[in-house]
Parts: sequence; structure tokens; C-alpha cells
Amino acid sequence: MENLFNITSKLHDIYHRVLTETPEEQLFVIPNSHKNNLFWNIAHALVTEQLLIYKLSKLPMRLEDSLIDRYSKGTFPEEEVSAETVKKIADALLLAPDWIKGDYEKGIFKEFNSYTTSAKVTLNCVEDAIAFNHFHLGLHYGTILGIKKIISTGG
Repeated sequence: MENLFNITSKLHDIYHRVLTETPEEQLFVIPNSHKNNLFWNIAHALVTEQLLIYKLSKLPMRLEDSLIDRYSKGTFPEEEVSAETVKKIADALLLAPDWIKGDYEKGIFKEFNSYTTSAKVTLNCVEDAIAFNHFHLGLHYGTILGIKKIISTGG
């Protein structure tokens, strides 16, 4: 599990760098070929992680409900994002890996609702959710890179 926690931390560092190093005006551009923007992908990945690991384990999530509602699967960028929301997501990206690791080491993940993802992967325990989360983070990182390329070439 230690390696899985390290991978989660590295992926969050990558997401945090994208969020904090991308000019703000680029964070919210939705290319014609996409339905969302860089910020939405980052926030969505973080929210999904909470849903997969905490909600499926029947535990309270560490993000506020308004963020969960706004960036869950099936949502799209619909309203202006405040600087406060950007900061909340940036801060949570750095904190979440330690939340997950610490809570796992405390043994709080006792229950789990099995869930079959849209990728047709069935998660039966929190360890499955933590591992699958890496796939989900990678998937959205690919989208992030694609959007960044489109933005940088003016497409």
C-alpha cells in the first residue's frame, strides 16, 4: 500500500503544479473539442477520489458538499469559479494524499459498497478504489495535457 500512497501523492503534486502554474485565464478555457476546462478536470478528479474512497466506504468525505455537487461525474463547468474555490482545490490536492494514507493507517475503512465504474471495473474494497483512482487521475491528466496543447496552439 505504501507505493500506492506514494503514487497518489506524486499525481496530486502534478495536478497541483498544473493548477498553480497555469495562467488563470487558461484554467477556464473550454476548447471547441471539449466539454470542460482544465480547472473542471482537476476539481473533478479530486472529487471523484473522495467519492470512490470515502463515500463508497460509507464515510464522510473531506470536501464540502458544494464541491462534490459541482464537480461530480456528469457535471460541466457552468458558473464562474471564485479565487476561494481555486484555493480550496489547490489546498486539498496537497492534503488529500495524507488524509487517505492516515485514515487507511488508522483502519477507518471497514465497510465498502461494491461499485462498477463506467470503465467496467468493479471495486470491492477500499484498496481497489485507491488503485482505480490512479487510473482515473491518469485519464484526466491525459485530458488536461490535451486541453493545454490546444490552448497553447490557439485551437
